[in-house]
Amino acid sequence: MKRLSWVEPGEIDALARDFFIHALVDMGACYILYDQSGLCICITSLPPRWQGRYTERPTDRDLFGPELAARLETLRAGLVNPGDKADLEIAIADENIYEFRSHMVAIPGQGNYVIMSISDRTEERQRAKTLHSLLLEVSHRSKNLLAIVQGIASHTARFTGNLDEFLAKFRGRLYALAQSQDLVTASSWRGADFLELAKAQISRYIASNPEAVTFESDPINLTPNAATHLGLALHELVVNAITNSDILAEKNSVRVQCHRVDTPEGQRIIFRWAEQLRPDIVQPSDWTQHFSSTVLQRIVPAALGGYAVNRVEDNNISYELTFPLEGRS
Repeated sequence: MKRLSWVEPGEIDALARDFFIHALVDMGACYILYDQSGLCICITSLPPRWQGRYTERPTDRDLFGPELAARLETLRAGLVNPGDKADLEIAIADENIYEFRSHMVAIPGQGNYVIMSISDRTEERQRAKTLHSLLLEVSHRSKNLLAIVQGIASHTARFTGNLDEFLAKFRGRLYALAQSQDLVTASSWRGADFLELAKAQISRYIASNPEAVTFESDPINLTPNAATHLGLALHELVVNAITNSDILAEKNSVRVQCHRVDTPEGQRIIFRWAEQLRPDIVQPSDWTQHFSSTVLQRIVPAALGGYAVNRVEDNNISYELTFPLEGRS
């Protein structure tokens, strides 16, 4: 096995020793060289937790304590022939993880020696653990999204009479779902700000009349689940408002409010939507049917662990949704 690309015969021993030791120290590489009897010959750059001042040749017990020393001695005892290798990974109480890699080498004319490297794998293992958790979270959320899409498709089909109408409504709801997910993803799945969510869901429908809706809200960061379902509710409300109110023509025709309130059961979020019917709308039958059987009346409140109240009175439509601050996961 080639260890060096080139050496000057007769000069390698003394120079190489100093050269490679200094190089290893500068690199911060931790290596321990053991002789045939298991005694330390050279140590470079021990991790801080095991560094000390030694007046005599240290043993594994001096360096690492009796428990770890016994494991390392057992590890090296399994190395019989040059080229044999063995690894050991340990977790320290403070959650640091170290890898010990031992390799037996033969030095001509000198005998067999063991080189052991020590590497701090804490950050690497933490990254792997975090990645695993993220993959599990992505899988969980993907399944939830697929269930939501399936529900959207089912409820949309139930209340549409032809394919073109189904596709138009289904695409609009999927777009609303995607907008909510974009906000949640941008926040690293911490949630979404209510005002940002509300404006994102409503603005594209009122581009010709941007002052149609007035917003009033406390600073509220919705959970990912709350953002997803409230986004769907906002989509349904603004689409219905286009049919039943003057949202496309009148200023301040719709009021959107969201506040945090204290209750004996804990903090709650109260979301309100209020709009005025156009004079030619006597009874918004489609809206009433939609509220009684689909997203706004049943799916969203159930998903958030809350309840909804909708009213049509005095030529006004109002929708109020109350749910826990933390919603459901």
